[in-house]
Amino acid sequence: MNVRIALSAALAVSICAAPALVAEEPAAAGKVLRAGMIGLDTSHAVAFTKLLNDPNAPPELSGVRVVAAFPGGSPDVPSSRDRVPEYTKTLKEEYGVEICDSIEAMLEKVDVVFLESVDGRPHLEQARPVFEARKPMFIDKPVAGSLADAVEIYDLAKRSGTPVFSSSALRFAPGIAAMRAGKLGDVAGCDAYSPCDLEEHVPDFFWYGVHGVETLFTIMGTGCESVSRASTPGSDVAVGVWEGGRIGTFRGIRDGAPHDFGATVFGSKGIGQSGGYTGYQPLVAEIVKFFKTGEPPFPAEETLEIFAFMEAADESKRQDGRPVTIESVMARARAEVASRAK
Repeated sequence: MNVRIALSAALAVSICAAPALVAEEPAAAGKVLRAGMIGLDTSHAVAFTKLLNDPNAPPELSGVRVVAAFPGGSPDVPSSRDRVPEYTKTLKEEYGVEICDSIEAMLEKVDVVFLESVDGRPHLEQARPVFEARKPMFIDKPVAGSLADAVEIYDLAKRSGTPVFSSSALRFAPGIAAMRAGKLGDVAGCDAYSPCDLEEHVPDFFWYGVHGVETLFTIMGTGCESVSRASTPGSDVAVGVWEGGRIGTFRGIRDGAPHDFGATVFGSKGIGQSGGYTGYQPLVAEIVKFFKTGEPPFPAEETLEIFAFMEAADESKRQDGRPVTIESVMARARAEVASRAK
């Protein structure tokens, strides 16, 4: 089965007989959208609020203001649990954000939603009431804690008619975006890299390696067919074969220095470096545009393929480095989602 067809099929599940609900209309010009945040266990919550609530924000960041939040947090992940009190205090005292005791209470006060929980495992359940309320939602990376959860999130978005997208800042870093736009011509291959710290409760690349895999797909585009992975305590290398024979790799860095982001790109016009992380402002500007228009900057299929790549890499590791097809992990994820609905 063609990979793009397989990914499209993942979205076409459980369509109700009744017409799909329609999300609220995009914001009228000049209206300030009230934003809510779910999950105050990441520095992104403070960084994004600082940019958006700045009275002197540039035009591309204006028109969205964070007004309410639900702290959340994962009790079994220290880097989540231990950050909640500090970030909650900062949002409340420095930026005047109202802290709510439930997602449902927060939703009554906002027009749009940032799902910021640093741990992807609770994302599906945290997203459900947002879809029920039909509030446009940005989901910070990772979109979910498993491929099956990611498939179900996009299924719920489609059935409820709710605009949603997920990303890290890497997909919008200027150097990486320039490679996607053809700076080096047609891309024949790409070797992307990023830090790849692991968290025992989360699939390997879903914790931090997602940054580098996003870089790889931003530059290569969709169409990956299979993944094989070599893994040691200090590093990982996942090799993807794209339709047409192109090869893209992700190197996840744990040992050695520097722990940096970027890619070597092999294009029809030459070989070059993409550059890496340049800050949150390009991402936040895209989120603001998304909230105002209701139009995601990337199709759901691309994000799902990123997570299928990561799941295939994990499966390859379990199979001692054997190639694993994107189609096979997508089929397994779709079957899991279907079994939940029974």
